[in-house]
Amino acid sequence: MDPLPDARPDFRPPAGYRRLRLTLAWDGGPYAGWQSQPNAPSVQDTLHAAFGRLGSGAFRPVAAGRTDAGVHAEAMPVHVDVPGGFRVPAPKLARALNAWLPPSVSVLEAFDAPAGFHARFSCTERRYVYRLLVSSQRHPLWHGRALHLPGALDAGAMNAAATYLTGTHDFAAFATQEDRQTVRELRVLRVVPEGPVWEVQVTGESFLRHMVRGLVGTLLLCGQGKLEPLAVRDVLAHRQRSQAGANVPAYGLYFTGASYPVPEGA
Repeated sequence: MDPLPDARPDFRPPAGYRRLRLTLAWDGGPYAGWQSQPNAPSVQDTLHAAFGRLGSGAFRPVAAGRTDAGVHAEAMPVHVDVPGGFRVPAPKLARALNAWLPPSVSVLEAFDAPAGFHARFSCTERRYVYRLLVSSQRHPLWHGRALHLPGALDAGAMNAAATYLTGTHDFAAFATQEDRQTVRELRVLRVVPEGPVWEVQVTGESFLRHMVRGLVGTLLLCGQGKLEPLAVRDVLAHRQRSQAGANVPAYGLYFTGASYPVPEGA
């Protein structure tokens, strides 16, 4: 039976547990992504192990998004269900966890989650930035942090192409190995060319596998004069991955934030 129109999913923690909300940042270089992997280090397992050093019983952490291997995070919302008697108070939890986490991961803040909060399913918007080092020479401080492009780029052409991609479309041409439905709403796609490090800002409620990296790769073709901005409409319409740009490397991509509904009474 379909739920009533005003029915809401029950995201409460299990009986005897309370839910904590954390904000994490990490360097994606050492990890196979957020999600737990059987034979590779993940951010999820690393955080879970740190909780284990503070007491038993914490459930596996849940994040707003499942980043791929090598992708960084500046502000990733996470929730963790802990026993009601968990001994570390929320105001002291970030410091306690960071004492057991490696330098590549940090808890920026921690507090009790509002009622009904779920880091993944309550999320209404996810934000990413892809960074490009547009410079004749590489820079060691941006190694593993931005894609180096020694040639000139036409930011105007890239932003013109972005206008055709923004909105609700079938983004099958920009996804890899995706078995979900491929219609998504792309709320923001813009290129900000400030100084040598350019940003491609991307915002939406949800994304397909490698979709952001495929979008950036396609905008680069436009910026390099290899694809007319108007042609991206045909790429969308034909739904063929081979017609879009190649996926740019993961190391230039950052998860920068997420949005959630304001709790009632807040």
